[in-house]
Amino acid sequence: MIDKRAIIEKGAKIGKNVKIGAYAYIGADVTIGDNCEISHHSTIEGVTTIGKNNRIFPYASVGTEPQDLKYNGEKTELIIGDNNRIREFCLINTGTIQDNGKTIIGSNNLFMGYVHIAHDCVVGDNCIFANGVTLAGHIKVDNGAVIGGMTPIHQFVKIGSLAMVAGASAVSQDVPPFCMVEGNRAKLRGLNLTGLRRHIEDRGDIDKIKKAYKELFESGKPLKEIAKKLDKAEIVITKKLGKNGHLFGAITKDEVAHALLEQYKIEIDKKLKRPTATLELIVQNKEEFVKKSIKNSLIFNCYPNCLLYIFLLFQ
Repeated sequence: MIDKRAIIEKGAKIGKNVKIGAYAYIGADVTIGDNCEISHHSTIEGVTTIGKNNRIFPYASVGTEPQDLKYNGEKTELIIGDNNRIREFCLINTGTIQDNGKTIIGSNNLFMGYVHIAHDCVVGDNCIFANGVTLAGHIKVDNGAVIGGMTPIHQFVKIGSLAMVAGASAVSQDVPPFCMVEGNRAKLRGLNLTGLRRHIEDRGDIDKIKKAYKELFESGKPLKEIAKKLDKAEIVITKKLGKNGHLFGAITKDEVAHALLEQYKIEIDKKLKRPTATLELIVQNKEEFVKKSIKNSLIFNCYPNCLLYIFLLFQ
């Protein structure tokens, strides 16, 4: 399973059924989970932890030092989840102490050739980065985002869940969830309706997203003004809860609760007849909340609707 020509430093932790090709280099602080395949001439170094069932293709460089002039040799980390495909010549760096010291990648992602993920980036699950996508430092990409080829993303930008970025764009501002952007500099071009239809079963919920999009981005009015208007209407949103406990496969329940309670001062509707969880329950006990949610679904009843919150979160 491990080619005798591979170089594996003392201290590296290799899981079960791992394949390592000729002339691959594995550093001393690397941990590789079960059933991974590390192709020939690939490099994994630094304090790097890789989950299960990942495949790293030839000439990829994973866990190398940040390309940041402030970096001074500190021990920072790269954490990668399960079932990722990291294609040829990808470059993924560890974090920096100026942030939280970690670059984090979720599970079930496809990174095509020559993708660069810089220091302190956080990438969710089920994302697709086409050839030549380059992420600067401190970028957050939420679950299900698709980024077209030859697209650079400016540092500190946030890409929302199920967003789609067209190829050969240049992104210098945040991209709201569910939206499509295109151009240099990238501009909003509408909703990612194909992605929404693939991930949201209730067409009524998609209609609510359409309405929120039009009011937020096509009315020409300030976002704060529209927020006050939408704050007057009760919206009930039901979505499937993923295995990782993320709303729309992106934002954690704790983040939703914190933002609604602290940033927007939202109150739960006290007059609802149907059983529902409260934000307090979400904050206090995530696991119990998941168990009590009906058919593994997440129900929010609040003012304003969660769609508005999600859009505003990424402004």
